[in-house]
Amino acid sequence: MEGAVTLPRSRGLLHTLGLHRKELRSWAMYDWAKSSFETTMGAAVFPIYYSAVAAATLPKNVASAYWGYTNSISLLLVTLAAPVLGAMADYLGAKKRFLAFFLGMGVLATAGLFLVTRGEWLLGSGLFVIAAVGVTGSTTFNDSLLPHIARSDEVDRVSTGAYAMGYLGGGLLLAINALMISQPARFGFADAGAATRAVFLTVAVWWVLFAIPVFRNVAEPVRRLEAGEAPRVNPVRVGFKRLRETLGELRQYRELLKFLVAYWLYIDGIHTIQKMATVYGTELGIGQGALIGALLLVQFVGIPFTFMFGALAGRIGRRRGLYLALAVYTGIAIAGYFVREAWHFWALAVAVGLVQGGAQGLSRSLYATMIPKAKSSEFFSFFSIFERFGGILGPAVFGIVGTLMGTSRFGILALVAFFIAGILLLSRVDIEAGQRAAAHEDAELRPLSAGAVG
Repeated sequence: MEGAVTLPRSRGLLHTLGLHRKELRSWAMYDWAKSSFETTMGAAVFPIYYSAVAAATLPKNVASAYWGYTNSISLLLVTLAAPVLGAMADYLGAKKRFLAFFLGMGVLATAGLFLVTRGEWLLGSGLFVIAAVGVTGSTTFNDSLLPHIARSDEVDRVSTGAYAMGYLGGGLLLAINALMISQPARFGFADAGAATRAVFLTVAVWWVLFAIPVFRNVAEPVRRLEAGEAPRVNPVRVGFKRLRETLGELRQYRELLKFLVAYWLYIDGIHTIQKMATVYGTELGIGQGALIGALLLVQFVGIPFTFMFGALAGRIGRRRGLYLALAVYTGIAIAGYFVREAWHFWALAVAVGLVQGGAQGLSRSLYATMIPKAKSSEFFSFFSIFERFGGILGPAVFGIVGTLMGTSRFGILALVAFFIAGILLLSRVDIEAGQRAAAHEDAELRPLSAGAVG
């Protein structure tokens, strides 16, 4: 069976969860760490603070536009820099050093958001761009360690296990942050505004504190050079050279490219549901408390079911596991058309929690098996770009269809097309051929001892 692996007869709980070795647990803890930014800063708290406080002196439509520009600028910077930086990290054998750099950038900028007060939208935008680049860059280099620490028979469980840890970490801190904002006096703050600014500091501390294990317990992969490549050359020049060569050899990675396009399509649908859910719920008259509750529900329902998808992939294959998750998402988009009450919205939140982590975790693990290990930073930078761009077309379709039809119900229904197209293209990917191409590329690269790093 394609993608399936033989499972041991006897195994412990940590083995089932993909957390059975120290380096695997330490690697997964980075998902726990950085998810604090993605939930509290990216989704739940800072967008509201930006509109209500940082951009309070601007018209509401201008504030919304500036928030959109802020997110677009961070995406553009990552798109321009990530592939070259990834190639440089591979050449230097410095994945963890690049991870540390982007971690530091993100943590310091997040802490700096504490200084943003009423009317300081420019400072807020600038710091958020830096923090967002930090979280995306650090995630890319952390992901690039996956094929080096997980064997082929455990990569699915390790990847989904890390996503589950991310749900748990991000959800726990978000719950604490929600209490801080709703009950500021209980935490020693004068008002909700002061508590909200303190929340930004908790995210920075949480992020850096729980990132420590990956640096302590995960080894830097062995440095490998391409044929004719000298160990002590300007890494920027080598980075551009490697990127140019990879782009020129895309025919060799045809199956990987097909997977990336399929991933872009279905992750666009997934991200659109994530981004537009609160807007859609508000339009339907669902209260803010119910919407935040639904977000927390997704986080905590996702924990056990994301772990489950890792084990399920070992039995039915990771491609079929993805089919299952995307089929459920198709049903969610259809059911979204019929939402009338708050409990309908919560029911869909449960459904999203069932499959969101599984879809993302299995996508990451499948991709990890189809790339050259020695170029994992460079290739995971492409994965990051496709993931970040997934979420541009979907919201546009949601908005255009909703405007033309007079209701966002048709906008949510239109997302079915993204999942169907993703499933169809995924079915055309020859995974084994992609894995053979990656293995062939790895065989062409020669290992170099750590001491030879220039």
